[in-house]
Order: sequence, then structure tokens, then C-alpha cells
Amino acid sequence: MLPYCLGCPSWSEAAWRGGLYPDGAPAADYLALYARVFNAVEGNITFYARPSAATVQRWAQRMPAHFRFCAKLPREISHSADLRLQVTASRAFVELLAPLGGRVAPFWLQLPASFGPARLGELTDFLARFERPLAMEVRHPAFFQRGAEERALNRLLRDAGVERLCLDARALFSCRDDTPAVRHAQAKKPRLPVRPAALTAFPQVRFIGHPCLEANDPFMAPWLDKVAAWIEEGRQPCVFLHTPDNRLAPELARRFHAQLTVRLPGLPALAAFGGSQLDLL
Repeated sequence: MLPYCLGCPSWSEAAWRGGLYPDGAPAADYLALYARVFNAVEGNITFYARPSAATVQRWAQRMPAHFRFCAKLPREISHSADLRLQVTASRAFVELLAPLGGRVAPFWLQLPASFGPARLGELTDFLARFERPLAMEVRHPAFFQRGAEERALNRLLRDAGVERLCLDARALFSCRDDTPAVRHAQAKKPRLPVRPAALTAFPQVRFIGHPCLEANDPFMAPWLDKVAAWIEEGRQPCVFLHTPDNRLAPELARRFHAQLTVRLPGLPALAAFGGSQLDLL
């Protein structure tokens, strides 16, 4: 059992066949195969569409008890005009994922760049009524200027027991490759200062990497030190690795773990990629 959570943005990449997954693995087996290696996943899928109850039941059957699914609240909640009007919808979403039990920990609230300091009162009311572990990502520039607005946000989150999600896209924006995947990722991801927060026992890191795995090493190094320190403090951080088209996300996650093992000797090794589907039986 790893003392931290490690994973990728999803488990549903067909491009991982022949790497993380065996050649010819059916899509129905992806989640179980993914969970043999990694113990967490970003819940991006729920940001764009609510799963059906039957789909959630299938997930519950395939996710080990120790697995963590960081489910994003749907965008019609997080990107609404007033979060206070979304309390009922958020409770319905939590109830939909109830079959996953403690594997949904924490939920994620990804706020748009338009959500600024003027809406902190609204956020306060929402957080007071959301009764589950929660991590939040903000993108408004005022929350990255080390001023009164950022201090007010951090104080609000700390008092509410909500984690501030750390997004680091520096490796991605250091890339000068003029490829469609890189251009798309750079256009989509926010370019904001890095805030290595640990307001709770479950710090959250999203690392958006360079397509050349070795080029990520200098950007990962501070996170390796930080994650090692968090683990030694008794926290359980979650770290999610991306690459521009995510084809190499599993390899980058494996690289992160290998380098963390240098700092924390004795960490369990990850299972080998491409395990046989017979292992699932």
C-alpha cells in the first residue's frame, strides 16, 4: 500500500494499450487494469457529464477499497452563476456516487477564472453546506498575487477544512514543440503561479508535464521534496501526472514514483505495466 495517492487524469485512454494495458485489452477492463498499478484517478469524467447509476455501480465493482476517485463536481454546479443555488444539485451528485463510499475522497470543485474575490461570501455559504471532504482549484488571477484576496481565500479554505488544489503547468509551458497536442494543451491549461498548499491532511497536486519525459525532472524535483515531506508529516498527498495528449501520463507517473523512492527508500514498487487480464480474475 502506497502512503500517498498516485494516478493520471483518467483510466479510459485506448492509446495506453501496449503500455499500461495489454495489447487488445477491451475498454471494459481498463479501470481494473489501471487500478492494478495506480491507486487514484482524477474524476474529470464527472465534470463533463454525470454518470448513470448503473455506471457508478460498475465502477464500484472494479475499484479496490483503497482506491481514490477524486470526482469533480459537474461544471453546471462549479460554473454556475451562484453556488448557493447549487446545494441541492451538489447533494444529488454526492448521493449518485454513494456506492463508491470512501473511495470518493476528496471531491473536487474546479472554479472558473471568472470566480473572483467578490464571490467569496457565496463560496463560504456553499462550503458550509457541502458536508464531504473537498479540494478546490481556483483560477482567478487575484488569488495568486499574495495579497489580501489570496490570504482571505486561504483562510476561508483552512477554516472550512477544504484543500487548495495545486496546479503546476510550468513544464508544459516550457515546451517549444509546435505540435497539435502541445498547442491544444497550452491553450487549455491556465498559466498561473504555483501555490504548494497543504491546508489539510490530503494535499492535492496536478502536474501538467512536458512531452519529453526527461524534461520534466527539474520541474518535478521540488514536488518530490514536498511530497516526501508531506508523507513524513503523516499527510496523504494525491499526485496526478498529465502530458499534453496524456499518451505518456502513466510513464510520467511511474517516473515520479521512481524518483520519490530515492527520497523515501522502502516505498513499495508499482506493479508492472501491461499485466495480463488473467490477473483480474
